[in-house]
Amino acid sequence: MSLSRSVIIGVLALALGLLSGCSALRFGYNQAPELVYWWLDGYVDVDETQSPRVREQIRDWFRWHRQTQLADYAQWLARLQPQMADRLTPAQVCRLQDEVTTRMTAAFDQAVPAMAEFARTLSDEQIGHLQRKHAKTNAEYRSNFLQDDYDERRSASVKRIAERAETLYGPLNEAQRERIGQLLDASPFDPQAWLAERKLRQEDVVQLLRRIRSEGTPAQAQAAMRRLYAHAFRSPREPYRLYQERLALYNCEFAAEVHNLATPEQRRRAVAKLKSWEDDLRALAAEPTR
Repeated sequence: MSLSRSVIIGVLALALGLLSGCSALRFGYNQAPELVYWWLDGYVDVDETQSPRVREQIRDWFRWHRQTQLADYAQWLARLQPQMADRLTPAQVCRLQDEVTTRMTAAFDQAVPAMAEFARTLSDEQIGHLQRKHAKTNAEYRSNFLQDDYDERRSASVKRIAERAETLYGPLNEAQRERIGQLLDASPFDPQAWLAERKLRQEDVVQLLRRIRSEGTPAQAQAAMRRLYAHAFRSPREPYRLYQERLALYNCEFAAEVHNLATPEQRRRAVAKLKSWEDDLRALAAEPTR
């Protein structure tokens, strides 16, 4: 996973985890167990002997998530709303990102035992399927982030960031889009470096899956998965880790400035959006578990 080039809307999307960041949040969340199953199936081609247990574990995770996490997310969004009505500093954005990471880690930790159990059942064919899926997503990444023409690449980046911001703030004006472009020009984000690190992480995943099948206890498998997850935030490769730290600081500055570019009306719209998400989360938390 990557936190690179996060703006405020990216932070919020991470806070909601697997939730849909749209007006159909409640519907999307209730459909999420099935969507997660099909997402997993797309990566490893779940077979008929694995499927019942995988579906059961996904439902169990969402049951836990609904009962224990959604109310906390709602409270977090309620606390965020007054901040969004005012200017933000880079330090505030970094704190918000840390709060999001804490919640993501709790959700991941809850899933680890089921993930480790499933990983121990994967066949060579399924691991090969995963590698082919990695190759496909890497090609898509190249298409989206590494266009040969610099102007095309820059235009796509500005459009991508502006669309994310507009999810929260509503339509941006030309001056705001131009400033986003200037900020992106100054960003240390290196798509080539990220693609290289992404491939190394994918290799780490494949090696871990092969090792889990052949050796170690369930507890050791779970510990290995947690280490791999931690590496997404702090790479074991020092050059990339130093780059991550530099980029993270810049992203906090970037997100704060994007927010501070917003007009009073755009900030009111952002607060209203957060309030609608808060209300949806409270409603979901109150629904009976399935």
